[in-house]
Amino acid sequence: MKNLKLYHLSHTDLDGYCCQYISKKIYKDGFYFNANYGLEVKQQIDKILKLISQDGSKDIFFLITDLNLSIKEAKLIDDFVTKQNSLGFNIKLQLLDHHITGLKCSKQFSWYMLDEKASATKITYDYFKQNFTDFSTFCEVGFDDYVKAVNAVDIWLQDDKYFEFGKVLLTMISKSFEINDLMFDIQNRNYKFYLIEKSILFIDKKENNIKLDEEVYFLKKDYMKQDEKNDTFENTRATYITNMLTDDKDKLTVKYINYKGILTYNMGNISILANRFLTANADVDFFMDINRKGRVSLRSNDKLDVASLASLLSDGGGHKNAAGASFNDFRETSFYEDINSFVQNKLDAV
Repeated sequence: MKNLKLYHLSHTDLDGYCCQYISKKIYKDGFYFNANYGLEVKQQIDKILKLISQDGSKDIFFLITDLNLSIKEAKLIDDFVTKQNSLGFNIKLQLLDHHITGLKCSKQFSWYMLDEKASATKITYDYFKQNFTDFSTFCEVGFDDYVKAVNAVDIWLQDDKYFEFGKVLLTMISKSFEINDLMFDIQNRNYKFYLIEKSILFIDKKENNIKLDEEVYFLKKDYMKQDEKNDTFENTRATYITNMLTDDKDKLTVKYINYKGILTYNMGNISILANRFLTANADVDFFMDINRKGRVSLRSNDKLDVASLASLLSDGGGHKNAAGASFNDFRETSFYEDINSFVQNKLDAV
């Protein structure tokens, strides 16, 4: 199985990311995807199936963890794999989950493994130990206990000795929103993998939950530091994100008349970030951020009156360098390209 190319879809919580942390020990160059329930799952499945169909290697391991599928979604995948394998592909399909809502699927599809009495991390850990005889050699000291902690908190075993440590892990990942997952999918996931890796070092410490809880702030800050200079957390984050936005500036660009702007999605609280970015990128005249509900924040550094622009866009308003608007017809999506097109059409119309 090691010779297969991995496509791994998982949930967007501690349990889901730990499943991917496990698979990455074997598949260093795997392709990773995450989704919450509903539309995101369908969109990511469609994306993965398209990528697999275009993959020249043909030897594929499609792994799904910590997500329960609908019968329709499972049949779509099953039919696709059957067809591709008949055309010369070698696709191994496996789902590892623990949500009882997937019971019907587990009875209908042989590749759908369901165990409601364990976390997906525990199921995935056991699966990899069983299928890769050398897997344990890739695991850190204390990783077995770490899996117990994730298992304890995910299925809420309050009497387990690792439960309190698991609670800190749960919060650590759920609040690791400093790097936007839609804008920077790979970087966001690597950030979470970093936090998981560093937190394993605390599993054997006395009062491990308290020690980790007190250290999370510094782990996050250290990850985003660009040099030895010490600064506030938000300034450090703003510089880190600015560098990533600058690298992707061309694909994030929107235009308003002769003004050049940058569009982000669901960043939130953009004042510090926008100022840092606009200062570092003199060729950009304004900064826009739109959230999942279609609310827009605009910032400028005296190059464009964003209050006037907000008013033209949707009767919004504010100040010359800081304003807001709202698009009632915006529809949430997992694809940035669709968001950029939506906003650009709005800018072209005013």
